[in-house]
Amino acid sequence: MTQIRILLADDHEVVRRGLSLVLRQEPDFVIVGEAQNGAEAVQLAEELLPDLVLLDWKMPRLNGLQAAQQVKEFAPQIRTLLLSGAPVETAVLDALENGVDGFVHKDISPRNLAHAIRMVAGGKRYLGQEITQALIARSLQPDPAPAASQTHTPLSERELEVLTLMATPATYREIGEQLFISEETVRTYAKRIFTKLNQPNRTQAVIAALRLGVISIQ
Repeated sequence: MTQIRILLADDHEVVRRGLSLVLRQEPDFVIVGEAQNGAEAVQLAEELLPDLVLLDWKMPRLNGLQAAQQVKEFAPQIRTLLLSGAPVETAVLDALENGVDGFVHKDISPRNLAHAIRMVAGGKRYLGQEITQALIARSLQPDPAPAASQTHTPLSERELEVLTLMATPATYREIGEQLFISEETVRTYAKRIFTKLNQPNRTQAVIAALRLGVISIQ
């Protein structure tokens, strides 16, 4: 049985102990260390070189995203999974473009958390069902300031393909691989999509498209 060496990072000791207790029940999981802030998580990751770092989204000194980015700088092979206890933020999908391999909410069940860890440790991207459902719910909320140009600027077939994949955890590079185009071409399409939907970034573009019914998340 291949073991997955995990480093836990959360500024709440009770949460860390709870996660450790739950994850130690899995025969293929080994907790190699615990960090109480983002900076300590980076330091321990460099010392211990775990297979995966499970990071709280909100931590002192460095937040989970910042810590994940720094870990990737010195050890790209280390996988990173973020845990968020707060309402889903608009940076979720953007986080997956910046050093994060997976994103789940703290309401996730122990069984699903174990599944997410195995998926991410196995080299795949993972966006928790709780996160996906929250994005869908947000997309159904009335737009306080809808852009007039949204309904008058149709997307091309290729732009729709790119946008649909942008609503998944796939990075721009992975989107390019699926569509047999370069990462730079994907980014060019993304910029066109942002312009046509009058949105500043990937997450907002996906939410706007969901609200308009242009795409859907199954």
